[in-house]
Parts: sequence; structure tokens; C-alpha cells
Amino acid sequence: MTSTAQAPQSGARTAHPDHLGHVIFIAAAAAMGGFLFGYDSSVINGAVEAIRGRYDIGSAALAQVIAIALIGCAIGAATAGRIADRIGRIRCMQIAAVLFTISAVGSALPFALWDLAFWRIVGGFAIGMASVIGPAYIAEVAPPAYRGRLGSFQQAAIVIGIAVSQLVNWGLLNAAGGDQRGELMGLEAWQVMLGVMVVPAVLYGLLSFAIPESPRFLISVGKHDRARRILEEVEGKDVDLKARVAEIETAMKSEHKSTFKDLLGGGFFFKPIVWIGIGLSVFQQFVGINVAFYYSSTLWQSVGVDPADSFFYSFTTSIINIVGTVIAMIFVDRVGRKPLALIGSVGMVVGLALEAWAFSYHLVDGKLPNTQGWVALIAAHVFVLFFALSWGVVVWVFLGEMFPNKIRAAALGVAAAAQWIANWAITASFPSLADWNLSGTYVIYTVFAALSIPFVLKFVKETKGKALEEMG
Repeated sequence: MTSTAQAPQSGARTAHPDHLGHVIFIAAAAAMGGFLFGYDSSVINGAVEAIRGRYDIGSAALAQVIAIALIGCAIGAATAGRIADRIGRIRCMQIAAVLFTISAVGSALPFALWDLAFWRIVGGFAIGMASVIGPAYIAEVAPPAYRGRLGSFQQAAIVIGIAVSQLVNWGLLNAAGGDQRGELMGLEAWQVMLGVMVVPAVLYGLLSFAIPESPRFLISVGKHDRARRILEEVEGKDVDLKARVAEIETAMKSEHKSTFKDLLGGGFFFKPIVWIGIGLSVFQQFVGINVAFYYSSTLWQSVGVDPADSFFYSFTTSIINIVGTVIAMIFVDRVGRKPLALIGSVGMVVGLALEAWAFSYHLVDGKLPNTQGWVALIAAHVFVLFFALSWGVVVWVFLGEMFPNKIRAAALGVAAAAQWIANWAITASFPSLADWNLSGTYVIYTVFAALSIPFVLKFVKETKGKALEEMG
């Protein structure tokens, strides 16, 4: 491509912003959508048993209420790229923030189970939009030398959102005397837990007014002067801004607004690069990572762990998740995306296989034998650590970087939609699979972790240090 030859002329690949702190703020603000995903997906855990009691429903129906938000996520992710290409990345974030706020209020004040499910779908749509716009916007704004670390803000925000929601739930539960249905501010405690999400939702909306539009979007709509100012702001004064704009414009000249039709081609419906993105998304979910966050407390109680201890183990898992994410942020631009993914896959295979082994033992007095109990607990933390330092971060970075400019927004939307559908499949199926055979369920997750190794080796190309105009 012509743009590949031109890339070094502007100095973009070695650009260092004059005010790195400002660029970090921009990336962090965009990643607030990830925080809301983590918060929303985890906050429902504090309400599960209360919803079961209030509406008198069984485990299967309860699992659907928990998982139904993910259907909204898939729809939001599939449509966000097209919306962002038409109205801009920032406007898309603002729409998502409004939907987050409406969902939080509606979820806190439901009058029936279907009503609660509807508001969760609305929130899911917002999450899906944010999941696409966050990594795409960060990849388009971040200087190439910092793009991996800044791109990993999305996953960092998700894991922090999970941990914060657990702390907020714990605090509200204590304020309500330890009863999820206890009165708090005139409502039942679980309603307040869901309603508190209004705070980060409004913050996300406010932050969207404090960050610039993507230079690539501005160039696509002819606003070159504004794009140059933003490029100078995020890439530094040493970059030849005229050449940089020309470089981006050249890469976009033969392009049109990406649509679903642009993704079609090859012998298997989609173009090969789109299938690779879908594969990354599916593998990220099919290792069962969200079982560790949606059902961890229920899981530990099912093998005899005291409820209070089960909450503590869920919280320590979220801390390990944060630690692993920080490790990934440090090494994603140093080691590269592909090596981190392979390291993580191997570690996940070990952790999941040990969990499967431990859960294969019969319970004694309602508990796992002592050795198997400790192995299961340690292995669960090992699994989460290796996921967090690898697939949790690199998949989001890959999806923001790997697609050619011509199809990036639409392809990212499809890949992210596949991720939400896979997430839903795991979330909705786990209770039934666990009732069937808990050890067998973890064997399935282990197999997917093992299959991710040849998939990465054969199909995934390293994107470290490349300008976005070089992809394709």
C-alpha cells in the first residue's frame, strides 16, 4: 500500500507526545465504557438471590436474567461501528452514556421481571457500543509507540469496574444489615446496588465532552485543520503534521464508510482477517473467564465454602485480575501481543485442568476434600492471573489494530458482537452444565484454552509497533 511506504516520512511511528499525561487522560476517559461494562456485569451478582426471592424464579430463569444483557451487548457492538463512522466516535460515546444512565434508573425501579430484563438489555446495548468505540478510538488517537499500553486501558477499566462494584455491593449490603432485600433509602438493597451505576454512567458522559474527536474521523469528513491540531496534541510537535494528515488521507482515499457488506469475501462468507478477529473473541470467552466473575460466589458455595468466605474469594480473584492486567499493560508493547497470548494460553490450560481435576472428587460432608479444595482455589486464581496478563488485554488491543482501515470499524463491530454472543453462551449455560458435571464443564473450558495455542500460532500476526495505515 502507498500509505505503508509513506508512514516513516511523517515521523508518526516514533512520535512522542509533548504532554503524555494528557494523552493518558484521553485514553482513560474513553476506557470509562470498559469500566461500566465491568461494573454492570459484576454488580448483578449482588442482586441475584434477591431477584430470585422477589420474583420466585428458578435457576434457569435467573441465569437468563443475568445473561440477557449480553444480547443487548451483541446488538450494540454490531451496530456501533457504523454509527461511529456516521456521527463520530465522541457522539457515539455520549449516546452510550445516556443509555447507561437510563438502564441504571430502570433496573433500580422495576415493576416486573420482564421490566428488569428490558432495562438490562438497554444497558447491554450501551456496553456493546462502548466496547467497540473504546478500543477503536484509543487506537486512532494514541501514538503508535504507546498504542499497546493505552489500548490496554480498556481491559484495565473492565477489571477495576468489577472490583469497584464488588466493594460497593459489600458496603451497601452491610448498610442494609446483611440482607439483599433489606430497606435502604426507601428501596430494597439490591435495587440501590443496580441504581448506583448512574454515577459512573454520568461521569462517562461528562468525560466525553472533555476529549477530542478522532483525527481519522475528522479527516474523513473534511475537517483537516481540526485533525492537525488534535494530531499535534496527541503525537507531538516533532511530527510533520502536513505529511501525517496526507498519510492518513492517502490510506483513506479509496475507502468508503465501512459496512457489513465490506466484510464479505473468501470461501467462508467473511474475509479471513474477520474470521481471525471472531476467533480471538470467541476463544477469549470460551475459556470460561466470566464464570469466575458472574458465578464465583455460587461456585464456591456449591463445593462447601462458607458464603462469607466465598465473597472474600470472589474479591481476591478480582484483585488478581487487576494485578494480571497491570502486568499485561507493562509488557504488551515490550514483549508483543502474540507472545503474551501464547504465555497466557499455556497458563490457563494448567489452571483450568487443575480445577477440573479438583472438582472431579466427591464432596465429603458437603465440601471438597481439603487438598482438592485448596488446589481448586489456587488454580482458579492462577487461571484468572494468566487470562488477565494475556487474553484479557491483547484481544482488545488486537481488535483495535489488526483490521485494514477500509473495514476496521465494521470488522471490529462484528468481532465484538461475536465476543458478546460467546459471553452469553457461557453465562447462560454454566448453571445447567455445572448441575450436569462441574468437572466436565471445566474440561470443556480447558480444551478451548488448549485450542487457542495453535490458533494464535497459525493465524494471528503481530501488530506491535505498526502504524494503523500499515494493516491489511
